[in-house]
Amino acid sequence: MSATQPSVIEVRGLVKSFGRKMVLRGIDMDVSAGETLALFGPNGAGKTTLIRILALLSKATAGHVRVGGIEASRAGAALRRYIGMVSHAPLVYDSLTGEENLQFFARMYDLNDAQQRIRHVLEQVGLTHRRRDPVRTYSRGMVQRLAIARAILHDPPILLLDEPDTGLDQQAAEMLHHLIRRLSGERRTIVLTTHNLERGLEWADRVALLVDGKIAFETPCAAISAGELRDAYRTIVRGHET
Repeated sequence: MSATQPSVIEVRGLVKSFGRKMVLRGIDMDVSAGETLALFGPNGAGKTTLIRILALLSKATAGHVRVGGIEASRAGAALRRYIGMVSHAPLVYDSLTGEENLQFFARMYDLNDAQQRIRHVLEQVGLTHRRRDPVRTYSRGMVQRLAIARAILHDPPILLLDEPDTGLDQQAAEMLHHLIRRLSGERRTIVLTTHNLERGLEWADRVALLVDGKIAFETPCAAISAGELRDAYRTIVRGHET
């Protein structure tokens, strides 16, 4: 956490269990205002569960989560307006056009400047020329871009991205890279998960490794190379497997 920036996301002693299965095992984490944090980890490490708790879509079994200074356990629906999320499911409608999808979500958020915001986010994600085409005609990368447009439509200060690069070809991944860097440049606080260590290192200010429900390693991106990160990842994951 930056010494000069306030913490927007605070996690202390976070535990999450599903029945007898413990998925998160006492996580402590801070994310500063305007910071981008990339979370890595093998399948089953608890990354999606953590993102869902930060998005106020799931409740912790124990511990404390504060988002924007508000205790998550006491947060109402209004706090969700300060959060944008892209999950594994894009949450857009195939039968509607890109523009119609955003009009639908603009009504949900009761945006006063809906058309102006829609034009702006479509331009940001590079979909202006396809705004009137049904989403079923979009490529995987275009659907992901529209999902990001949906997530930032209400201009949330916090953006949560759960493996936004999954299934993207190289060209779409490059587009996503530039978009995430642009969004982070707007002083938005971003937490993202990815299996691609190099991309995460390029996108983020800080990286953390989640293994077996715990933060096993974290460092500023400026302090580690891609090769060093790969070595640390392999060593730590293998250590937990033995």
